Amino acid sequence: MPPPAPPKPRHKVELREGWLLKEAAEAMKVRPKDLLDKLAAKGFRADLDEFVDTELAAVITKVTNFDAEFITLDQAMRRKAEGRTAELVPRSPIVTIMGHVDHGKTTLLDAIRSSNLVDKESGGITQHIGAYRVAARNRTITFIDTPGHEAFTQLRARGAKATDIVVLVVAADDGVMPQTKEAIDHAKAANVPIIVAINKIDKSEANVERVKQQLAKENLLVEDWGGKTISVEVSAREKKNVGDLLEMILLLSDILEIKANPKVPAQGVVLEARLDSQKGPIATVIVQQGTLQQGQAFVSGLSMGKVRAMFDEHGKVLKSAGPSMPIEIMGFSEVPVAGDFFQVMDDPTAAKHVVAFRRSRVKGKESPRDSGVTLDELFKKIEGGQAKELALVLKADVQGSIEVLSEVVLPLSTDKVKIKVVHAATGNITETDVLLASASKAIVIGYNVKPNPKILDLAKKEGVEIRTYKIIYQITDDIKKAVIGLLDPIIKETFQGRAEVRKVFQIPKIGTIAGCYVQDGRITRNAEARVLRGREVIHQGRISSLKHLKENVTEVKKDYECGIGVGGFNDFQSGDTIEAFIREKVKAV
Repeated sequence: MPPPAPPKPRHKVELREGWLLKEAAEAMKVRPKDLLDKLAAKGFRADLDEFVDTELAAVITKVTNFDAEFITLDQAMRRKAEGRTAELVPRSPIVTIMGHVDHGKTTLLDAIRSSNLVDKESGGITQHIGAYRVAARNRTITFIDTPGHEAFTQLRARGAKATDIVVLVVAADDGVMPQTKEAIDHAKAANVPIIVAINKIDKSEANVERVKQQLAKENLLVEDWGGKTISVEVSAREKKNVGDLLEMILLLSDILEIKANPKVPAQGVVLEARLDSQKGPIATVIVQQGTLQQGQAFVSGLSMGKVRAMFDEHGKVLKSAGPSMPIEIMGFSEVPVAGDFFQVMDDPTAAKHVVAFRRSRVKGKESPRDSGVTLDELFKKIEGGQAKELALVLKADVQGSIEVLSEVVLPLSTDKVKIKVVHAATGNITETDVLLASASKAIVIGYNVKPNPKILDLAKKEGVEIRTYKIIYQITDDIKKAVIGLLDPIIKETFQGRAEVRKVFQIPKIGTIAGCYVQDGRITRNAEARVLRGREVIHQGRISSLKHLKENVTEVKKDYECGIGVGGFNDFQSGDTIEAFIREKVKAV
């Protein structure tokens, strides 16, 4: 008996965003009809003009001898740029300034801008295009002109790492404050190195050593204390030691070996965008790789276009822009979103396919961004070997609760999953918390705090789970259950309608019926109901009878009269309120 034939060797193939199935077949050198037949044999119906996505790539891997990987346009072009190592050259560092409100972020930016602008002859004062360059030691540094961690995290939540270095501003007279801690957590979560600028040293109440001690408690040990974090003592108001700060930024950028490839098609990230009444859609873009030329076609998020004109921070017209340059671009088909990647594409058909693919994912259920994580889904990821860490953002009403929460959740780590607290602070759940959770794939845990509807809407949009509690052991129980896959679904209560009792009727063989006027929403038969007298709930049961004009009905809407019977209750009084609601088991969001 002849020995079995050796298995065919497997090959790797990258399936690009915007590719059609027939293009995937061409890349694998497989006859399109043969590929369709193999997919059909596995029950996967497709046609050659269908877009390739992650799911289709997984099926192709199963039915062929190719390990197919679906990659986005941005991933493909970055791999190309970074893979050509001989073409990589040093580029200017991109810096974001963060810190607590009133600690001098804006004053420091103004001090740097006014004394170190590149090309001062162009007008001196920068236009507000979201970023600008300064000169230092015959080199340039790009500053993103968005003080505060909200913009920083919003970019990162969309997967855009637009910052190389964070300058953390701490006032010498005030020390480490809540927003300082938030900024530290955001920078660490993004894995961006920090330089500390200890500001306001000109003030009589300044205490630099106290600031360094407080930073040490946040695991930021400055070099003076034997650590690795660079710190510079400055006075933004008096412009003292600002040059030293710029020198330290350049030194750190040399250590980090920040490089880019200027020879590939330009790619970058949108910092901000707007619709100009005369110029149309305009966006500020930081070029990260390649060199952008006027007239080139591009794709950015759900938008595409051609560079009609581009300007630097002074409004000067540019013909080209290289890595780390902030530029304002005209020529977008529609206004992009902050955090959208920007990519030059010479093939207009391929560009259209990329945008069409992205639009199809936005219209459908699949989001172009990675979804977040929920406690219910955590167990599946652990079992599949995917989850190694559960990140948490903790918010509570008082500092004591935060300390207790941090102490009780961290020991819940197991061999399979590590619990990590990305950020912990007092106060209500904010937009910043949700964006940080989105960027860190974290779950927001609230103790004795509740998010408002706007925050819940943002969390739903970002795919972030928010859970609120009033008892600490329930938090630990839920996390434990999630880790072992036993988490029970949450019972969600949805308000339906409200009716006022105006008259009470005694009906033989039926009981007491409340003659009501529906004030809000709708009342449905068999819904659950509460009977309120004043603000006190005096009974809760199910609506057993619902009539309108002596006819049995299933629903009565606002501004109509009806008769309502509630199971197990006969003590209605005129002026009582009946609230109807439904309960359902759902995943928390």
